[in-house]
Amino acid sequence: MKKIVLLLLLVSSFQLINAQSKTSSEYFTVENYYKVKWGYAEEFIHLWTINHYPLLKKAIEKGDIISVTPSKPKLHSGEDTRWDFRVTIVFKNAALAFDENLTAPYKKALYPDLDKLSKDEQHRFELLIAHWDIETENISPKP
Repeated sequence: MKKIVLLLLLVSSFQLINAQSKTSSEYFTVENYYKVKWGYAEEFIHLWTINHYPLLKKAIEKGDIISVTPSKPKLHSGEDTRWDFRVTIVFKNAALAFDENLTAPYKKALYPDLDKLSKDEQHRFELLIAHWDIETENISPKP
């Protein structure tokens, strides 16, 4: 788990440096990929849906997040390329994408039992084999 957190911090730092070259008015899109232990994908998605998605919806209501699009593959792939769950988040700007406290103000209002939330979130991450975040941008194909 510590290796995953360290890797995420390194990737985030690189992306933040890269994002600073953009204007603050540009949307910032991140795709979050999750590879879950065999047989636990539905449980992981369920925990994400009840514990994390409501926080993201509050950030949408506030205007900090433009959209959240969860998805899962319809077909299977090889183990080396497998992912079980993807969430594409479009942030208002790069600074909000890296704000660790973006959803913190909503936690107490949405989850009166913060200890249970913490335990559920810990369990959700125990189900993971791998997790990676990719900054993306739309392109216009030119012939």
